[in-house]
Amino acid sequence: MKPAAAPEPAALPAGTAAIVHLASVSGAAGMADGAGANPVQRARAFAEPLLSGQALDTGEDALGHADGVAALLADIGAAPSLCAAAYLVYAGDYLQRPEEVVRKAFGESYASLVTLTRKLVQIQRAARAAQVGPSQRAEQTERVRKMLLAFSQDLRVVLLRLASRLQTLRWFAASKVPCPPALATESLQVFAPLANRLGIWQVKWEMEDLSFRFLHTAEYLRMARLVDETRAAREHSVHAARADLQALLQQHGLQADVQGRPKHLYSIWKKMQGKDLSFERVFDARALRVVVADVPACYAALARVHEAWRPVDGEFDDYIARPKANGYQSLHTVVLGADGRPLEVQIRTRAMHQHAEHGVAAHWMYKEAGARGHAGVAASGDYEERIAEARKAVLRELLAWERDFSGPAGSEGGSASTSSSESVAASDRIYVFTPQATIIDLPAGGTPVDFAYALHTDLGHRCRGARVDGAMVPLNTRLQSGQTVSVVAAKEGGPSLDWINPELAYLASPRARAKVRAWFNAQAQAQTIARGRDLVEKLLQREGRTAIERDALAEQLGFKGADALFEVVGKDEFSLRTIENLLRPPEPEPRDDQIALHRPRSGSAGSRGGVLVVGMDSLLTTLARCCRPAPPDNIAGFVTRGHGVAVHRRDCSNLRHMAQSAPGRLIDVEWGRPSGDKAAVYPLDVLVQADDRPGLLRDVSEVFAKDKMNVTGVHTQSAKDRSTAWMTFTVEAVDATRLALVLTQIGRVAGVRHARRK
Repeated sequence: MKPAAAPEPAALPAGTAAIVHLASVSGAAGMADGAGANPVQRARAFAEPLLSGQALDTGEDALGHADGVAALLADIGAAPSLCAAAYLVYAGDYLQRPEEVVRKAFGESYASLVTLTRKLVQIQRAARAAQVGPSQRAEQTERVRKMLLAFSQDLRVVLLRLASRLQTLRWFAASKVPCPPALATESLQVFAPLANRLGIWQVKWEMEDLSFRFLHTAEYLRMARLVDETRAAREHSVHAARADLQALLQQHGLQADVQGRPKHLYSIWKKMQGKDLSFERVFDARALRVVVADVPACYAALARVHEAWRPVDGEFDDYIARPKANGYQSLHTVVLGADGRPLEVQIRTRAMHQHAEHGVAAHWMYKEAGARGHAGVAASGDYEERIAEARKAVLRELLAWERDFSGPAGSEGGSASTSSSESVAASDRIYVFTPQATIIDLPAGGTPVDFAYALHTDLGHRCRGARVDGAMVPLNTRLQSGQTVSVVAAKEGGPSLDWINPELAYLASPRARAKVRAWFNAQAQAQTIARGRDLVEKLLQREGRTAIERDALAEQLGFKGADALFEVVGKDEFSLRTIENLLRPPEPEPRDDQIALHRPRSGSAGSRGGVLVVGMDSLLTTLARCCRPAPPDNIAGFVTRGHGVAVHRRDCSNLRHMAQSAPGRLIDVEWGRPSGDKAAVYPLDVLVQADDRPGLLRDVSEVFAKDKMNVTGVHTQSAKDRSTAWMTFTVEAVDATRLALVLTQIGRVAGVRHARRK
């Protein structure tokens, strides 16, 4: 006798008989060409001349495979229209324009299903054929799972793929042809968990056992021997326990169907591995299933079971009161049988049993059935509502399956209000191929530029063109799942500013947009450093100190390296005078009473500034040119040698460096009231960085003129490639607060990247 749960499957599992039976009850299902047509018969007659004598890429006979898929779908309760689609999907491989032909012959719904399923089949074939290393194979399998989720907005696609994969595994087992490891791994890691999530247990269990057989042959044979060696004794004890329980339930007036539950090698082996158990310690190797009429009968049967046999502590689960996430309901208990060995008992209603066997697929309805429903059964008034609820339930299960792999992304919502957000979450990705058939995951609306950046940042920068399925396309073309994309790249170069313009739609990926912005920021930084390096080099030449180490100079000034110094100098955030003071030999220290301190002269910057030195208002004061302080800035004074008190903003980098070298010279100052009737004006420096263009200086100057702000000096500099312009304006204002409003207006001038006070 063959091992339990591991029979040699037939290549075509009762295909013709099941199809003929299904066709006999599907007359009212309705097709595009007439309500009396039999969809399964019509589809098979249409496909037979196309599929006869043809072989799939696995080696299977194409027509035999389609027969097997249709029979499997019938077994799990699929609609006749879906069984008919199994033929049309494979027939499409041998038609010139499959979608158009199917649409004309069978209707739009069939054409849509054939299109989606054929595209997914082609993608999976290419993914399995991709030449990737072992480290990438797991990632490739993960992307196949995501693709299946992306294509599964229509449950029919999922059911077709599950049935097709199980039929392929059956064929490999029956024909003795070695199953490719990649296909068996994909079946175990992608398709079986999906069947489990949808509750289609009969598909899940058989797919797991067959994949287990192909991937771990030695372990599979060992488990088969363990099961086979104890089969006679186990079957005898299970038969005796079944007869005893049947009699017990009848004695108490409970009508029940008691059966031995099927055993599955993979689930037994996995439990032994996960819990480090011996075969004898696996409780569900011997099991009974009790099917009763209603829920009260479930609990009544449970009480009778616990009266007859002693329950095992910690081995009771009430999935009726607390159903599983996919809707599974049943009572599970483990008892010690008459022989003292563990025996698992599952108790459920007939409706629960139907759901457990076929899952949410058993409740999926299709509008192709027409107003009278499938097989002529009339639909109730809430028919459309039940269809919607079934679809929402399936979508939730698919998204929960996604979360099983990617981690929790929030709580599962059971209300209809969550369906909209769930639909968005399930359809916001597309999956395309490289020419080597590697799958690339992109956001919906992704373009060839997104594709290039997903492969490599440098390739994205150098992207200049793209081919999609062999044809050249614009770089802002929206890609579709299943397309093959190749990038045309320059040997060197960078991205275009157009790529980050949302109106041009070159990029859909935030990650790719960030990479483009980072490239332009790095270019701007390089130009700023080059500008600062040029200014520092000219200063060193004037001072005759060109031999000094640039990094050493930067370190003396408090910077980590020369580039850090060049950058702040290039941004006009660090005064060259500080470097001059460092390079020139120090002057002899005068005595404190010899420091020349005088009152500010009438009309000087200091007197106009209205600066009061706390406790010593007669001191000479000047406003530092490096930071250009103005009310209401927070200020501080630094006593210079022979030039009185220099007033700086407290956040001035020069003041910070001077205070570190001579902290005793730092004194408190504050803004005083200017003398005279006229309000004091203060010189302020404004730095503007913008895209270089004709008329830029005029447009910025007009902003100052409209606000009646006097411009007393302008310095401009452009990058060598004329892409960027830096401008420094010296303007007069009564206070710094007014300048903030002007800077906002300058920021709105075309091409201006940023404007700020120095």
